[in-house]
Amino acid sequence: MKRILVIEDDPAIARGLLDNLRQEHYEAEWESDGKKGYEKARKQKWDLIVLDVMLPEMSGTDICRSLRQGGSQVPVMMLTGRGAETDKVLGLELGADDYVTKPFSIREVLARVKALLRRQTEVLSEIAETDVGEVHIDFKKQEAVRGGKKIKMSAKEYQLLKYFVQREGQVISRDQILNEVWGFDALPTTRTVDNYVLSLRKKLEPSPSKPRHILTIHTVGYKFVRQGPIAGKK
Repeated sequence: MKRILVIEDDPAIARGLLDNLRQEHYEAEWESDGKKGYEKARKQKWDLIVLDVMLPEMSGTDICRSLRQGGSQVPVMMLTGRGAETDKVLGLELGADDYVTKPFSIREVLARVKALLRRQTEVLSEIAETDVGEVHIDFKKQEAVRGGKKIKMSAKEYQLLKYFVQREGQVISRDQILNEVWGFDALPTTRTVDNYVLSLRKKLEPSPSKPRHILTIHTVGYKFVRQGPIAGKK
């Protein structure tokens, strides 16, 4: 049975979520306090966290940031009463997987929950290790090593890299990456994707300004090549 943690300070919203999640045969628990919710999220195993942005003691954004910095890959769906573009961008940057603005339809939330859990199952069941040029990647352990030295990467960077590896040689649009990696149905900017690609290039490419692995396809998006051409050779 999939375990879902709801961190939400509004009792009415929390009860509605819990009742409907349990009707769908999920094991659902609730915390209304941000700090207590974070500790519960960190210390126990969860398949999904439904996280309100505005919480007492510790905000939802701080919880998400701390979980990702600690290496947690558990999917996070953020709930907020604010619909500003900046909040969505912040959620993406922090590593959230989906974003729902209040008031919301419970049917929509349940559909998104199912999609996130399905996507997480697919990600965990596929590629465990690979080499990107001179860098060895262990997705399961979240370790990247070049020449015996570890490269620090975030959970979202590992997720994006795995997405590229699974679609090696394909041209992928920025919108497609946003939708399938972050799970946001609509976002007015693709700046987040470009920022993450830039970060990956700095960590994986021998020369980030002349990438061999994560290639820009003008006006379209990106294409990933695991073993790029050797510098100086055609």
